[in-house]
Amino acid sequence: MIFENPAVGVLHELQTTPYVRFSLLAVSSIFFLVDPFAAIPSFLAITDGVDPARRSRMARKGALTCFIVLTTFAFAGRVIFRMFGITLPAFEIAGGLILLLIGLDMLQAKRSPTQEASGDTEEATHKEDAGIVPLGIPMLAGPGAISSVMVLVGQVTTAWQMAAIVGCIAFTALVSYWVLAGADRVRTFMGETGIRILVRIMGLLLVALAMQFFVNGLTDLGLIAHQAGF
Repeated sequence: MIFENPAVGVLHELQTTPYVRFSLLAVSSIFFLVDPFAAIPSFLAITDGVDPARRSRMARKGALTCFIVLTTFAFAGRVIFRMFGITLPAFEIAGGLILLLIGLDMLQAKRSPTQEASGDTEEATHKEDAGIVPLGIPMLAGPGAISSVMVLVGQVTTAWQMAAIVGCIAFTALVSYWVLAGADRVRTFMGETGIRILVRIMGLLLVALAMQFFVNGLTDLGLIAHQAGF
């Protein structure tokens, strides 16, 4: 007789609950798109020669900007949809396309132009305080992260789902602050190779999320049969 470990059964049951599945989708899509690890080289270049206290303040300001921007779009998402007559399936497909482009760039261990345009880092080095622009937006809260949040909001049917999205945004902003405030230590610990490997793994998962958004959009349009999953 084969005995099943009770802990495994509980974990499996927990993973299949709608709350856990939606929360995992939200935290993965938001965190992978903000991707503070990939922003480390640019952040260090921007803060070159800056004392640790000021670097920490810039990291905090960037993370706070990221939280405010993404939370604003989370609460304004439905209003924007109605204002411009955009349907959720259309935005899921458009958002999936943006995620796919970013994910493909991440697979090559490089920042997408939607997150960091050419010259942004060089321009930021001449600013007194680059914590809001370009660090907070668009390096952290870029078009991809905003699109992902709005797609998630379009799927919200209960208050706990909205709370899960805001919680995931707060978690992402907090981790972004920790990573950037300790950017020197993180880069020393992980090394350039470790950071590139992590970014590539995130890129692979992001491409999968992009395809899921495509599938969701096509399913909502009735072009393909309903698929089990998120």
